[in-house]
Formats: sequence, C-alpha cells, structure tokens
Amino acid sequence: MKKPELLVTPNHVDDILPLIKSGADAFVIGEQKFGLRLAGEFNREDVKKAIELAHANDKKVYVAVNAIFHNDKMDDLYAYLPFLKEAGADAVIYGDPAVLMVAREAAPELKLHWSTETTGTNWYTCNYWGKKGAKRAVLARELSMDSIIEIKEHAEVEIEIQVHGMTTMFQSKRSLLKHYFQYQGKEQEMDEQRTEKDLFLHDKERENKYPIFEDENGTHIMSPNDICIVDEMQDLIEAGIDSFKIDGLLKDSSYIEKVTSIYRKAIDMCVDDPDQYEEEKDSFLAEIEKIQPVNRPLDTGFFFKETVY
Repeated sequence: MKKPELLVTPNHVDDILPLIKSGADAFVIGEQKFGLRLAGEFNREDVKKAIELAHANDKKVYVAVNAIFHNDKMDDLYAYLPFLKEAGADAVIYGDPAVLMVAREAAPELKLHWSTETTGTNWYTCNYWGKKGAKRAVLARELSMDSIIEIKEHAEVEIEIQVHGMTTMFQSKRSLLKHYFQYQGKEQEMDEQRTEKDLFLHDKERENKYPIFEDENGTHIMSPNDICIVDEMQDLIEAGIDSFKIDGLLKDSSYIEKVTSIYRKAIDMCVDDPDQYEEEKDSFLAEIEKIQPVNRPLDTGFFFKETVY
C-alpha cells in the first residue's frame, strides 16, 4: 500500500518547519483575496518563504485560488498566477473555471487541483476537470466512504479528501456580520473578525454552536463538530486515496501540530503494520480527544451515514 499525502493548513509561515517535524507532507496556504476559508493569511513574501522552507525539506505547497471571482479581480489573477509559478508553487487549488482559463494563458505550466467543496460527488465530474487540465480532484465533504472508494476506482486524477477538522455548512458572498455590526454601530468590533473564534450561531433546540467565519469572500457558517477518522483510515488507504487533508481553520498552531503528529503515526502504522493499527487505532482517537476543544465534539462526518438536507 502507498502512503497518502498528509496535507495540512498552517496558520503562519513559522508553522511550516514545526509541522514538517510533526509529519506533514504538504501545505495549503494563500491569501483571502484569492482563497476561501484559509487557516492563515500568507502574503506574497510569506508564500515565497513557505515554498522555500517546504522545498528545502522535500515537501510541497499548494496555493488556494479557490474564490469565486468577479470581473474586478481578473487583472489580479493575471498577475498572481505567474507569481505563483515563479515562486515554485507545486499546485494551485481552484474551483472557478476562470482560474483555469487564466492559468492556460498566463501560467500554463502551473499544476491545478480542482476543488469546489460541494460538487466533487462523482468520478465523471472529477474526470471532466481532469481532461481540462486538473491533476487532482478534491471531493465533497458530504460523501460516504463507499462513495469515495467507488470514485477512486474510476478516477483518472488524484483524489483528495478531508479527514479532520470543521466543514462548511453555508456560504454567502455578502459580509453579513460586517453589515450586522455596522447596523448596530459597532464597526470597530469587526476589525479582527477574520481570526475571531468566539462568534457562533446557537441552535438551542439541538444545543449546537455553529462557528461564523468571515473573510474577503463573504460569510461562512461552519459545522458544530470536527471530522476525525484517525481510527477509520484503513479502507481509504487500501483504496489508494492520494491525499488526506487536516483542516486547521480556527485552530491554534499547537493543536494543528499535535493532530498532524497523531495522524502521521496512524498513517505510517496502517501502511507498515495494519494489524498493529487495528490494535492501537482507538488510542490515536483518544489522544486527539484529550486536546479537542470542549465545544467541538468529534464525529465521522458523512463517512458512515447518508447526506441529509
């Protein structure tokens, strides 16, 4: 069995080396002007430094350019994509076909990973974007494990899935929080909203708290639980899934490092000694539960249940 890539979202450039030490194989970075729901903000100098650090340690960096673009940002794309090529980005993550079209013209050698987070639900769509130039498809979070394995069996591109962290439940292009605070005359309270971890929608009936995250691309309401399948990876690894992503959105650096190290041990053991993994997988889950925020229960997402709308 091959080992899947362990893909991590750092908060800062300073997180790159500690996360490499913890076992990360690759990183997703970017700036909110071009990318959605990033764990950290990486300006151009940060991008260059992150790529240098990663490449010096034989690791990869993928830059998120997965926003939904309007006309006023197209000129910026024509400047940004050639910059990423020159900086040595290993791939660009995109969802909007505009990125594909601009890349063909302005930076044709850039490797592309297709990701919309919602519509990667079958192998026909994955292969369609593969024929357009994508080398990888990022699957929707609302898929069962059986569906993921079936897609991998027929996919002509690499397949990436999320194995840990919160997921998106709602997105609006509008800055709903900013407008709400402005209505209340509290604009100043929104200055640091992008890193604010204590704003929630509270569902009293179900006793759930849904984190609210706002960036340049709009307002995002996140899941009340964190996915965690550190103890359920064997079938996915045997199926040959190419990349396992840990999403560290709204988590601090120490948490991301610890979770990365636990998944690193679990993946290595699952590949090198599957029987031992079966014996010890519960201990990996227990390790994560010890550091899990009390308001963020762990579950297995939709891996073992049907999507409910």
